[in-house]
Amino acid sequence: MPKGYWVVHVDVRDPEAYQLYVKANGKAFAKYGARFLARGGTHVVKAGAARSRNVVIEFRDYATALACYDSEEYREAEKLRDAASVADVVIVEGYDGPQPA
Repeated sequence: MPKGYWVVHVDVRDPEAYQLYVKANGKAFAKYGARFLARGGTHVVKAGAARSRNVVIEFRDYATALACYDSEEYREAEKLRDAASVADVVIVEGYDGPQPA
């Protein structure tokens, strides 16, 4: 079964308030087995536009990624995120098919 991912692009407007979100989201992420693959970090935009912060979070499957976002635990954290930042969150199903040779 393919994994599920959150691909998040964020512009933080209030870094201090954003830290409250980072603390609050831990409850949902622990409950749903989230694993951070990228969390901020250096990046380069090769085409198009990007926000200042990029995050990729892995879940055991797509359904779990959706359930985490829709959970009561995350809804509380989401309010803090929205107050401190502008974010684009895309939830995507991973690919388990053949890979190029």
